[in-house]
Amino acid sequence: MRIVVALGGNALLRRGQALTAENQRENTAIAAQALATIAEGNELIVTHGNGPQVGLLALQGNAYKPDEAYPLDVLGAETEGMIGYMIEQELGNRLPPETPLATLLTMIEVDAKDPAFDDPTKFIGPVYDKPEAERLATDKGWQIRADGDKWRRVVASPLPKRIFQIRPIKWLLERQTVVICAGGGGIPTAYTSPGYLEGIEAVIDKDLASELLAREVGADLFISATDADCAYLDWGTDTQRGIKAASPKAMAKFNFAAGSMGPKVEAAAQFARLTGKSAAIGALADLADIVAGRKGTTISKDAAEILFHD
Repeated sequence: MRIVVALGGNALLRRGQALTAENQRENTAIAAQALATIAEGNELIVTHGNGPQVGLLALQGNAYKPDEAYPLDVLGAETEGMIGYMIEQELGNRLPPETPLATLLTMIEVDAKDPAFDDPTKFIGPVYDKPEAERLATDKGWQIRADGDKWRRVVASPLPKRIFQIRPIKWLLERQTVVICAGGGGIPTAYTSPGYLEGIEAVIDKDLASELLAREVGADLFISATDADCAYLDWGTDTQRGIKAASPKAMAKFNFAAGSMGPKVEAAAQFARLTGKSAAIGALADLADIVAGRKGTTISKDAAEILFHD
């Protein structure tokens, strides 16, 4: 099968962990071990989040004068290279030595007039207590929002329209290469005038960008790998139920948390609805069982209305 796996941010840096290379390397090794279980015998494309990493680079950039700081599109490109390098190396250490791997910087087009620019919602960077977040917002001109019991910087998250590197991605897949691409939702770019492409200050949602990628490469299965073993109804309550399988129509009847499971369910349901193929959500450690249909939440047009785990 041709499989796209979107690694959640927790696969690279757990919430509250220090933003160190050592921590990221350790978590990447764990992710690579899980990915290796499905790489052999399949065509594998890996995408990943970059919220903490791009936020860290933005903080480092504050050491420069305001007109010297690098914009978010450039920082996104830097994180694609940094994270892709770690995934590629750790995965290569766990696959047969002849397995080709490639990390591809991936530009994705957005609409410069997307309404998301009027309502920034995408979290980047570390979490803060509210007083510290408010101080930083004042000092740096940030916009901030609550993220659980903490506060974080938010930026615009426009919808992805087109993946510019789709042809080389397909070329690599046809030659049995494990491809790491579209990291952090890809590098946001827009045509600011006819025929003139530029980077733009935004962060594209990783799940939606990965879903677009999965459709455009003709993936047989699209997986959102996270820290939850499946999608739940009534999460965190005495009546919570884990969803084993459902149709896109069934999933649309329920509300999932906008900052966590919501985008994953939206992307998975959209892939299943538009392609007629399957998408799944589940724990990174369960990848092999998710592919086999034993664990996680599978969303497909052929599914019964909704089926729960025992």
